[in-house]
Amino acid sequence: MAILNILNEDKNIQELRKKSRPVEKINRRITTLLDDMYETLQKAEGIGLAAPQVGVLRRVVIIEIADGELIEMINPEIIYKDGEQEEIEGCLSSPGKYAQIIRPMTVSVKYTDRNGENHEKEGKELLARAFCHEIDHLDGILCFDKALRILTKEEVDELRKDEQESE
Repeated sequence: MAILNILNEDKNIQELRKKSRPVEKINRRITTLLDDMYETLQKAEGIGLAAPQVGVLRRVVIIEIADGELIEMINPEIIYKDGEQEEIEGCLSSPGKYAQIIRPMTVSVKYTDRNGENHEKEGKELLARAFCHEIDHLDGILCFDKALRILTKEEVDELRKDEQESE
């Protein structure tokens, strides 16, 4: 396994704006990509990573909301959305930058796993946001394209402080 370079929005915006191609065949190259993306995600301490973020224009996404609960999605597609939530999002391709974004509260996706098996999975709250965020990357859409507003680091720190105090 290898740690891959995560493309940065400031330096690689053209690459991040490209639309990914579907995976036609799940082979060793795709399974190695999934393994390398996971190792990269762990090192970056993120919750999701899309293949275009590491320079591979294939429809491949990984998400790990809770430790040990890895979701590997090949050719994911959102099939259902419901409700609304407004939260702060960041992106591994834009370190230190955050935005207030409206996403669906519930999202269902269909996808294929590394073994070629088809799945449908429903996500709520954070998982729903992660599904939308990472699948957007596959279409060349960055979360900041959907921002209600961009937040300063000071605003994010203040919001986090308020959340901790209210717990």
